[in-house]
Amino acid sequence: MLSKYLREKRIGNSLEIEDSVMTATQKEEAFLEAPFKRRGLSFLWYLIVFVILGLAVRVFYLDVVRGNHYEEVSRGNRIRSVIIKAPRGNIKDKYGKILARNVPSIDAIVVPHDLPDGSEEKKAVARKVAEILNMETGNVELILESQDKKSLEPVLLKENISQDQSLIISEKLSDLPGINLEKTAIRNYESSFIFAHLIGYDGKITSEELARNEGYLMTDYIGKSGLEKSYEKELKGVYGKKQVEIDSVGNIKKNLGVINPQPGNDLILNVDEALQKKIYDSLSAVLEKTETATAAAVAIDPRNGGVLAMVSLPSFDNNNFARGISNDEYKLIMADSNLPLFNRAVSGEYPPGSTLKPAVACAALSEGVISPTTIVDGLGGVLRIGSFSFGDWKVHGPSEVRSAIAESNDIFFYTIGGGYGNISGLGMDRMKKYNALFGFGQSTGIDVPGESLGFIPDEDWKLERLGEKWYVGNSYHAAIGQGYITATPLQLANYTAAIANGGTLYSPKIANRIKRGDGSERTISSEIINSNFVSKNVMDVVREGMRQTVTDGTAQTLKDLPVEAAGKTGTAQFGSEDKTHAWFISFAPYDNPTIAMAVLAEGGGEGHSSAVPVTKEVYEWYFNKDAR
Repeated sequence: MLSKYLREKRIGNSLEIEDSVMTATQKEEAFLEAPFKRRGLSFLWYLIVFVILGLAVRVFYLDVVRGNHYEEVSRGNRIRSVIIKAPRGNIKDKYGKILARNVPSIDAIVVPHDLPDGSEEKKAVARKVAEILNMETGNVELILESQDKKSLEPVLLKENISQDQSLIISEKLSDLPGINLEKTAIRNYESSFIFAHLIGYDGKITSEELARNEGYLMTDYIGKSGLEKSYEKELKGVYGKKQVEIDSVGNIKKNLGVINPQPGNDLILNVDEALQKKIYDSLSAVLEKTETATAAAVAIDPRNGGVLAMVSLPSFDNNNFARGISNDEYKLIMADSNLPLFNRAVSGEYPPGSTLKPAVACAALSEGVISPTTIVDGLGGVLRIGSFSFGDWKVHGPSEVRSAIAESNDIFFYTIGGGYGNISGLGMDRMKKYNALFGFGQSTGIDVPGESLGFIPDEDWKLERLGEKWYVGNSYHAAIGQGYITATPLQLANYTAAIANGGTLYSPKIANRIKRGDGSERTISSEIINSNFVSKNVMDVVREGMRQTVTDGTAQTLKDLPVEAAGKTGTAQFGSEDKTHAWFISFAPYDNPTIAMAVLAEGGGEGHSSAVPVTKEVYEWYFNKDAR
């Protein structure tokens, strides 16, 4: 079947209409093709509309629903708050001499947020930084890879870098995304070896310390020992803050505002810097003449409990720790058998020997075991109980309490401590009571960490700990500061100060006051631990005995001092080789004491051979210094 349709045909300028014939098949194809084209166009149109609607919804969600969130994120990437570290407070002696100050330093740090995303890019940064800072590339890579990319908290890469290293990094910051420099300060300790144990040191904070202390950054310094640790909250200032505009790699482009930091408070001590140096030098000189290298000394003002000096030998350079001690240096210190990091003055526990006799005399007089005129026979230098013998260090004649203290008569103190003949003796319970009243076996409350308590035994302790009963021989040993008794040099100095001032036991303090930036001050007082626990009459008798130690007893080399002094020697056995510690406790001037001191030379022989010479040299200097 044929159908016709008209087709226009242009020939030249004329238009001709011609007939055209379409077959049945062509007609059907045309009929089918037209709807398909229409459906395709409709599908494409709907797809376009759907995509546009989807984009519109997404834009609405991001701009309206989550707009504030992304604005803050964007602002955080562009505007950043930068901490301004506050200077740490200085530490000064009683006369204003600076013992610990700040010196400028620069640390290389990592800002995790600014690190590259890719691992290879981080490795490239690590290689460049490691070369500049002379670090192991693997260590730097580990630091960079272990950071939380979302964190803006700076992480220490290397502290106290050199000026040349800081200049190189500054020039290459654009090639080191995530790496930056932080201006900070490290401690400089004057006369570091002389004051190391007293002042201590600060160093970079650890993750454990960071968890225990609020308000610190991983790049901060914190007190690690001594006064730096005890007064950390006072010495640490309040950080400031500045807002800056940064570029894509974290470089500062513009400062937008500043909150200034508040410097830490200064710490003013009771310590006399010159006295500390004199004791240190005198002790060191004596040790050079002996076989020992370990010693300690503490000086206290008996009028108020202020610590005038505290020395422990051997010592160490605390500047090495503040600046970042190397592994080799640290291993060398730790391998030293004399333990230079150990503060013997507050942490060392030693048998006090005869330095404890004045406390035992106070107990016996107070309890009525003896009177000031009671005479005890010297027994030819040996007290015998059954098959046991307790010897004296030399033969003494009959003695009353003053001469017994002055000459360090062991037989006298065996008798009043454990009893003999018609003298019943104190017994350990009463000796322990008076030892405790003078502060033995307990904390003094000194304001540096690490104080040991020492130890005063009793009968129950021996039975429970050793499974043995308490014998009279144990009381004899306790009466002369031997046996199980131990004390620290600090406790002995504080007890001596209490005798010097007539019976007031203070909690000794190294720090005197805190001086704030606005000029105001807060005084650090030495609290009274105990007072009036021994009558004035009893204390006077004991003080007279200690004065006779200098005039007629075991420390007569001090007779020619510029002031009258009083004291007590001590020789304490330790170990199994008959070695002895040398002690001397003292105070001066006798009538109005301004200083009380305990000196210990570990393994230094008899007290008069090493500890007394140190005391003499120090007192000669101390009481003549105003004349120089």
